[in-house]
Amino acid sequence: MRVASYNIRKCVGLDWRRSPERTLDVVGGLEAEIVALQEADKRLGARPAALPADAVTPRTGLVPLMLRPDGDSLGFHGNALLLHRDIDVETVALLDLPGLEPRGAVIADIVRHGIRMRVVATHLGLMRRHRLQQLSTIRDALSTLEDRPTLILGDFNEWTATGGLGPLRAGFTVHAPGRSFHAARPVAGLDRISHCRRLNLRDAGVAETALSRRASDHLPIWAELALSA
Repeated sequence: MRVASYNIRKCVGLDWRRSPERTLDVVGGLEAEIVALQEADKRLGARPAALPADAVTPRTGLVPLMLRPDGDSLGFHGNALLLHRDIDVETVALLDLPGLEPRGAVIADIVRHGIRMRVVATHLGLMRRHRLQQLSTIRDALSTLEDRPTLILGDFNEWTATGGLGPLRAGFTVHAPGRSFHAARPVAGLDRISHCRRLNLRDAGVAETALSRRASDHLPIWAELALSA
């Protein structure tokens, strides 16, 4: 299973052009079955989608998970999920996270090739003490749910390799596949992929191409995982 996470900066590239088409071309090039996006919506007013939902499938083959079909947003606090069309969605929970800035997480229970799984998409805060609270809130929410293979994907905003990840140390492994920020000159692995012990990481990396270096201030990350034997 190939998954990815990408902070798309509301589809505004380093040339300060807003280009959803360019963003979607980067996403399509990841060839992932599950893609977590951050900053998929604009910040002000009704938070309209920066990435039009009806443009996603024709350009990437993925289907956006419509979290609020009656609203203007594609995501929840900017967090959106794009899924392969063969993945079925059982339930979705929207989780508000504590902290000074408005932050949230999307928890989706899915079925992939008959295997029931769970994926969490999130974008953590800028301050470490808030990130720790936010990760604790996510873990507490997961502890109330039935056990199933679980992924946590997103922009963790953590500049160190291992710091600020305490709430995930019991039961999860966190990977920073490489330096994903700043796209013009990558110096930090802010974007992470975390998985429970029922999943094994086979490979992971940063998708650094001529297009991805222009499309956002973050580079997308990807990982290939398999169920533990």
